[in-house]
This record gives sequence, C-alpha cells and structure tokens, in this order.
Amino acid sequence: MEPFLSLLLLICSVSAAQLNPESDSEITAHLLQTEPKGEEPARTLNNLQSCTPDIHAVLREMSATLAVLKYEIRDLQRENEGKTKVAFSASLLASGSGHTGPFDTHTTLVFKYVLTNIGNAYNPDTGFFIAPVRGVYHFEIKSGAYGHPSHGSATVLVKNDQNVFAAWEHQTSGTMSSSNGVILLLEVGDVVFVRLWHHTRVYDNEHNHSTFSGHLIFTM
Repeated sequence: MEPFLSLLLLICSVSAAQLNPESDSEITAHLLQTEPKGEEPARTLNNLQSCTPDIHAVLREMSATLAVLKYEIRDLQRENEGKTKVAFSASLLASGSGHTGPFDTHTTLVFKYVLTNIGNAYNPDTGFFIAPVRGVYHFEIKSGAYGHPSHGSATVLVKNDQNVFAAWEHQTSGTMSSSNGVILLLEVGDVVFVRLWHHTRVYDNEHNHSTFSGHLIFTM
C-alpha cells in the first residue's frame, strides 16, 4: 500500500504544479492572441474573470487534501514499522534460582524474566508468543539442568498445540544443557510457546540458563 500512496502523492504534486495558473495578465494576453476573429475581446475577459477564481478554489482544495494525505501516510508508516519490528528474549525465572519440574504431564513454561520484547508479541504472563504479522520467524530454546539419575531435561517448541522440535539432555550427575532452533512461517495470530516434557526438569537462576527467544526475519 505504501508504494501506491507514494505514487498517488507524486501524481497529485505534479498535477498541482501543472494546474498552477499564470498571472492574470499573461492569461489575458494569451487569450487575446488566440481569440477567433469576429468575437469581442470583452466576452473572453468575462469568461476569464469567472474562471480564474474557480481554478484558485480547486488548487486550495487540492492543497488541503494533499496535507491530509501526507499525515495519513505518515501514520500508516509508523503503524507498519511497529508491526514489522518483532524480537524477544526471556529467561525462565524472574528471581531466585532452582529447578522447574518434574511434573506428571507436559507443562507450559512461562518465561517471566523478559530481557527484550520489541513489538510486545511475547506475553510473560502466559508464556505465549502471538504472531502480529504474517512472516518468517526464527525461534530458539535453551535449557539448563543438573544431572539426575531419573530425570532428564526436555523442552519442546510448540506451534498452535503442534510439537515442532525438542531440546533433550540426560545425565546422572554434573551440569547439562540443551538447545535447538527453527525457522517457521507464521500467520497472524499463530501461537508459539515452550512445553516442559513430563517427568523432566529445567534449571534457571540469575545467569539465565533456560531461555526462549525469537524474532521476525521478514514479512510475507
């Protein structure tokens, strides 16, 4: 839509320039030179006097319309810029440290400590990222945990309740981490979030070991 509006503005500007009237004296001289023989100059002058105010009125109206259009284009540009700048990164715990899980069922992880949220497409109260525009997005999940004989660490990136990919690690002791990333084509309103797999756990503290990040690459 922006190229169309820009072209319309250019056409209107050119039209205004072409319609800019000559001085009354120049128009009068021109019409007197081109007046057919046998007709009185007075008639031409009368027509000129009645026409000139109409031209000025049209130009004033066109100028006012162009001014309004300029502000509308500026507002549309600002609105579109806000929608096409999307990036976020969040860590699991807003404060403190410790493991989340294990649980008996798959559980949505809510990453509460927001480091970046340009466009406000990520909701730290629900853990959901909701696509504001149709486009291609990149997402990453990273998980940290301490080893345990029975519980590994497994997180799954979900799109509209469909599992897309997982990050999994299991060891009996020490520290462990896992990560994964994907590029997705999303429609407006598509929801992306992270699930903790049942009977697994993840760890986080002030060093942000378990994170969820994403950004818009380009619109479609």
